[in-house]
Amino acid sequence: MVLEQYQRDFIEFAIANGVLTFGEFTLKSGRKSPYFFNAGKFNSGSALAKLGQYYAAAIAARADLDYSLVFGPAYKGIPLAAATVIALAVGEPARDVPYSFNRKEAKDHGEGGSIVGAPLGGRVLIVDD
Repeated sequence: MVLEQYQRDFIEFAIANGVLTFGEFTLKSGRKSPYFFNAGKFNSGSALAKLGQYYAAAIAARADLDYSLVFGPAYKGIPLAAATVIALAVGEPARDVPYSFNRKEAKDHGEGGSIVGAPLGGRVLIVDD
């Protein structure tokens, strides 16, 4: 498999930010892994902006991908969805896409509910780590 340039750049970016590390890790499932990816370490404005650009590039590379909303599951998916739609909105060609995310627990005051942002509907693209 040959990686596209944006994919190679993303891997280098993840390593440079300490997000992708190598060693021996026990995953939540109990399985052992020779690598670990911690998207929580994309923890600055510039890193998050760049990350959104990589997600947008991956989406753009799939010309057949049909979506009308980007959804980020709580918790790490929330900033990923926001960064992705920002990158899509300022990219070439610019595409203004609504996004939403879920709360871990439904809110019973204010606007209430468990979904924040645009209403779920249409073709939903889920972004997560």
